[in-house]
Amino acid sequence: MSLKCNVQRNDLIEGLSSLQNVTSKRGTLAILSNILIEATSNGLVLTGTDLEVGLRLFVPAEVESIGSLTLPSKKIFEIVRESGSESISLEETENSWVKILAGASTYNLAGIGSDEFPAFPEFDEDNFTSFEAFIFLDLIDKVIFSIAGEQENIYSLTSVLLEKEKREDISYLKMISSDGHRLSIMEKDVAVDVDNFYLNEVTLIPKKGIQELRKFCENRDTIDLSFEKKQMVVRDGDAIMVIRLKQGEFPQYKAIVDSVSLDNCVRINRVPFLESLKRINLFTEDIFHTIQLQLEGQNMVLTSQNADLGNAKDEQKIDYSGVPLTLGFNCRYFIETLQVMECETVEAYISSENSPCLMKADEDKGFVSIVMPMQL
Repeated sequence: MSLKCNVQRNDLIEGLSSLQNVTSKRGTLAILSNILIEATSNGLVLTGTDLEVGLRLFVPAEVESIGSLTLPSKKIFEIVRESGSESISLEETENSWVKILAGASTYNLAGIGSDEFPAFPEFDEDNFTSFEAFIFLDLIDKVIFSIAGEQENIYSLTSVLLEKEKREDISYLKMISSDGHRLSIMEKDVAVDVDNFYLNEVTLIPKKGIQELRKFCENRDTIDLSFEKKQMVVRDGDAIMVIRLKQGEFPQYKAIVDSVSLDNCVRINRVPFLESLKRINLFTEDIFHTIQLQLEGQNMVLTSQNADLGNAKDEQKIDYSGVPLTLGFNCRYFIETLQVMECETVEAYISSENSPCLMKADEDKGFVSIVMPMQL
């Protein structure tokens, strides 16, 4: 049968918008830039995939004739977005073409038959655990900035490590990311008993999967989550997302954390420090963003130098009683860490000029950041 339906513009554009990032990647298969549209007796089912992340959404619609086909994701989204009509009509014609009526406008859009579209991954329906969505929003926001880029040689660093832990009858979920130069750790206590929540021995969620998981959690109160050996599945009443997990090992991050001495502490007001770093960063070299920090007494001097532009200097008051130190760090790493923190005062632990800097604060419960030093 040929697909024919009427759907409210706002409902359709919300579904199409959610699928854009999943289908926007240029792949080797042309069909992957299309959205699968299935008209059922209950409404429309929209599916997009790049073979790493798959997303299936239900959209309410008045269906006159059931059927399925695929349409270019970006183009159908642009048509619906620019439409001034409250209602959109879709009618399949010959050879997978679709006539789209939107108010006074008529469009004819070429599609591809649904039989070429990849099958949506199968999953175990009985293995789900319900979590409050804000848990994952908090976890992701604190670690996503330090995931390694796709060019990283250690390919497991292009993912986030997810772990569970139970201490004194309190359950925790923890996310860890690293690009080899810095490490971010965030844990949250959860109401769910994690003893019954299955995770692989090493659970690595790729960066794109983390980005899409974050979007999925927005504007939702709860999500149902399930992990299988090669994939994670997240769903609520109207949507299902399947993310292919990465395989491999993650660095022994706990050994890195334990190696940092907590004897030598610098306390500094977060917002003035952040603003100072942004000013100093104006004169760093583009590749390494190197700055020098000089600690002595209650004073920290920040300096940067650019061979083509000049140099900059800034001073901040600190609470410090250790020996004088001259340190080199990537300024951008400090900026991105401080931007996700919410505290008034940051505690930075640095034991020597060649040791990493560990940052945390009582107000940022569960969050730890470690930045490796640079040679000046």
